[in-house]
Amino acid sequence: MVTANNPILSGFYPDPSICRVGQDFYLVNSSFAYFPGVPIFHSRDLAHWEQIGNILNREEQLPLENSEISQGIFAPTIRHHNGVFYMITTNINHGGNFIVTAQTPKGPWSVPHYLGKEAQGIDPSLFFDEDGKCYYVGTRPNPEGVRHNGDWEIWIQELSLTEMKLVGKSMAIWKGALKDAIWPEGPHIYKIGAYYYLIHAEGGTGPDHAISVARSRELWNWFEGCPRNPVFTHRNLGMNYPVVYTGHGDLVDDGNGGWYVIMLASRLCKGHSSMGRETFLAKVTWENDWPVINAETGKLESQVELPFPPCRFEKEVLEHDSFHFYGKKLDERFVSIHRCRETMYSLTERPGFLRLYTRKEKISDKADASYLGIRQKSYQFRLSAGVEFNPSKEGETAGLVLYQNHENHLLMEIAKKGNGRYFIVTTNIHGIKQMIAERKLEPVGLVEINIRANVQEADIWITEGDIRTQVARNVDLLPYTTERAGGFVGCTMGMYASANGNESANYGDFAWLLYEK
Repeated sequence: MVTANNPILSGFYPDPSICRVGQDFYLVNSSFAYFPGVPIFHSRDLAHWEQIGNILNREEQLPLENSEISQGIFAPTIRHHNGVFYMITTNINHGGNFIVTAQTPKGPWSVPHYLGKEAQGIDPSLFFDEDGKCYYVGTRPNPEGVRHNGDWEIWIQELSLTEMKLVGKSMAIWKGALKDAIWPEGPHIYKIGAYYYLIHAEGGTGPDHAISVARSRELWNWFEGCPRNPVFTHRNLGMNYPVVYTGHGDLVDDGNGGWYVIMLASRLCKGHSSMGRETFLAKVTWENDWPVINAETGKLESQVELPFPPCRFEKEVLEHDSFHFYGKKLDERFVSIHRCRETMYSLTERPGFLRLYTRKEKISDKADASYLGIRQKSYQFRLSAGVEFNPSKEGETAGLVLYQNHENHLLMEIAKKGNGRYFIVTTNIHGIKQMIAERKLEPVGLVEINIRANVQEADIWITEGDIRTQVARNVDLLPYTTERAGGFVGCTMGMYASANGNESANYGDFAWLLYEK
């Protein structure tokens, strides 16, 4: 036996999808306007996971120019059929719904096969029937006219895998379990026993999010809803419950009769979520040919007992991250905004350091600023970095950022001010910048920057040599939550450099980045 701790992926890992190939499980998540896109994870016990790559890791696969951070890639689905892996998703701003394929889950994955205007909506999925045919499962606005916000339907159409296009007729099969349901989305179809099952989300991605189920003995038929719909939700537990927004599930079996569902949910702190939507696991049993999620409790549990031998990995996903820069390849856990070009950073110019160039792009722009971040995974953490940076003119900065979106982030930077070198803490809330602390630094030398967060507040320190100085105390982190800042993502945090709109040949050298609870 092995115990899985929920969430099984902490931090901004929303819209999970899963498939099993033999004894191996593979899981993917939405990535929105971060690059690379669609992280992919591997497990053999559903409890321990390793990130084996990012499916969309080339610019030709992932155009994101001018995207807001909560645009870009929505709700991927991963499936395996006849030795080929398929990932289908939506690029909201560039091309719509598309498929990429690979022979192995580590890739390389193909260039996108865009499905065109015929593939309406978002959250596409693939279903491979027993006769070998492949079907596109999608969402689209009510073709008779949208009567209310979220008045959409779920539909299917055959997909030609040789031509990578939709063929034949399309048919609506479901509009949601509740009367006037909003946003029936995230649909997945499975053939289990005598029935085709449709599992999907409805109610929106916030407090009313839920999982509903429908079934039919024939694929080309209107589906019958489960009498217990929605079959899973935390909407009835209220906003003071520590885990909320549950929904967007994907079923998987273990090959030995056991069934499970992964889904997204958010953990709140002071009624707000800094980490966005995370990936959770629950057990599934069957009663009267309907799925029951976490029978007897009907809610997500902090731990799930699983009938597998433990399987650990060398680079397992953990609650802490430690980065030192001795290699020639950037760690796959890092994300940047829109794209990550070689003009942004170097691991070879100064071995043992990550060099970030002070390009003119700013973190407040909808552009590919010199930023490399990791996901926030808890409400109590310490993030530290060692940086050597000698600004040659005002406007050049390097340091750390706690980032929610373009208009809402916390900057902790080394900068030039007058004739001196300063450490400056700046809030950016709804696009309004305000300096809240500063400290003069020695003219040269490495500076260790520390931010320690506890229950939506943070203290910030710097260390020069043996001297440790607190620069800011009780900095409010609530402005960088989804509820305050809007959007669909959780916070990332990491290393940043910029010349703030000016041309510059300068750079900051980072000796390490450490994230720990």
